[in-house]
Amino acid sequence: MKHFLTGTAAAALMSLAGLASAADLKMSHVRPQDTTIDKELRAFAAEVNEATGGDVSINIFPASALGDYTTVQERISVGAIDMATQPAAAAADRRMQISSFPYLAGSWEEARAIYGPEGPVREVMAELYAKQDITMLAAYPVYFGGIALNTDLVNPGDPSQPNGIKVRVPGIKSFQMTGEALGYIPSPIPFSEAFTAIQTGVVDGVIGSGAEGYYASFRDVTKAYVPANTHFEVWYMIISNQSLAELDAEDQEALRTAAAEFEAKRWTVAEEDQRKWEQRLAGELGAKVVELSDAEREAMAAKVRSEVWPVVLEDVGAEWGQDILDKIGK
Repeated sequence: MKHFLTGTAAAALMSLAGLASAADLKMSHVRPQDTTIDKELRAFAAEVNEATGGDVSINIFPASALGDYTTVQERISVGAIDMATQPAAAAADRRMQISSFPYLAGSWEEARAIYGPEGPVREVMAELYAKQDITMLAAYPVYFGGIALNTDLVNPGDPSQPNGIKVRVPGIKSFQMTGEALGYIPSPIPFSEAFTAIQTGVVDGVIGSGAEGYYASFRDVTKAYVPANTHFEVWYMIISNQSLAELDAEDQEALRTAAAEFEAKRWTVAEEDQRKWEQRLAGELGAKVVELSDAEREAMAAKVRSEVWPVVLEDVGAEWGQDILDKIGK
């Protein structure tokens, strides 16, 4: 026997089908609520919601509420979390160290050529994410990295002599070796334990972030900041392939378009944003922001490139890494 739906029942089913096509995506990031990235991601989420006619809602989870960035990347890979905007986790693939390769870029113009659209590092990072069933939607330029200290400065512009200052570094070989090459005593400590380590004197500072990051997470234990341009910090907006595939073609295109606009806008403000945070470290906190000369920065870069690059290249694969450096012209 055939059964025919009444008009009301049919309309109800159509309504349910519409609800089923809507997507509620979770987006993780590493900074506290109301920081720059948090505000920018909430604006991005609103744009996506509007562009998809309400089909795609992105819920923002700040301050690593869904787990540290390494865990989040792993969970995105298997579809347990939808999205994130965060640093690349080299624990998943050592080659991802290429993203934070020390002294790879020397200026904002050069950074955009390397990490921006069609940049060599940006393209290879998209390939590495793809191997983990993750799609990169955008690169997010943050800042050039520096050194935050909770102790007196010791020859901050001279990397030729050890300074005896112990600093926390991420558990990534390139950061550990960079700290040592610049005269510091590197101590790999998880980010979640870094503040307490400085506060209790286990270490006297941090390498691995920049002015904005130090202001956001270490401002109460920062007496001095050395803008050494140790690396160019770029985060990536990523989405699980599974979550992306569950969106229809129009919504996928709207998401990609909004992500491209999100990135393009960030490149126009990132350099000025870095200056603003350096000024806030000095003005609001009274921290000593060291003025380094071009010659001092070049001395740091030369020492790191000489001592650190060969070792990190071996770690990521010498031929693979050198091919990227050749494309950059290094």
